[in-house]
Amino acid sequence: MSLIFLFVCFVASFLASSVEAKPGARIIGGLDSYAGQFPFAAAINVQTADSRFFCGGALLNHNWVITSGHCVNNATIFTIQLGSNTLTSADPDREIFSTNDYVIHPDFVPDTIENDIGLIKLRLPVSFTSYIQPINLPTVSLLNETQVTALGWGQTSGSDSALSETLQYVSATILSNAACRLVYGNQITDNMACVEGNYNEGTCIGDTGIPLVEYLSRLYWIVGVSSFLSGMGAKVLILQDIQEYSHIQIGSDPSSILNLCL
Repeated sequence: MSLIFLFVCFVASFLASSVEAKPGARIIGGLDSYAGQFPFAAAINVQTADSRFFCGGALLNHNWVITSGHCVNNATIFTIQLGSNTLTSADPDREIFSTNDYVIHPDFVPDTIENDIGLIKLRLPVSFTSYIQPINLPTVSLLNETQVTALGWGQTSGSDSALSETLQYVSATILSNAACRLVYGNQITDNMACVEGNYNEGTCIGDTGIPLVEYLSRLYWIVGVSSFLSGMGAKVLILQDIQEYSHIQIGSDPSSILNLCL
């Protein structure tokens, strides 16, 4: 088995003239999802003053999508797709939203990879359907050896830089932060998490901001948000332990993060 460590971290800005996968993560060795399997999954095209890139995210409720902080930092507009497990194929269940309203964690520090959490507010509330549903917020912290699932539309191989047309998913296992610190030192804080996957399975370019989820009691619970891959071979991705932020609230003022409990 090959270790695939995942944490929460800052990803350096990626400048491009066309929409690209933001360097951060891709699903490698994953499986194709079917329509409605992950109804909370959000495909996010991000525009800044000098770049366009792709991130993933998860729908929290009728109004908010959660993603990585660096996916929203300095953004000017977001185009968000909900309700479809594909990016471009014809799908009557797909809903597309444009917005420029976001909040970033007030303590987000790119240089120290701390608090890499962002929220995007939809201009109009989204209606829930069989293919559009919110993710559940966790009530307890991550436990070591917990089986979780990573999902996204990122690259599926190192030789092809294109995004995956179909949403991919792969299983992984939570590791202890103590084990992560043996490799990455004190940059791994209590707000971060590590996982390992099977040989040649994991995340890479294009899956930045994707949710890490756990399936319990017939429901999916978001337990982390991806942020950074250290290298194509090492498959190092940073994840934020969402339970550490479950006390935060989203208020009516989108200028600051006040409540994730909604």
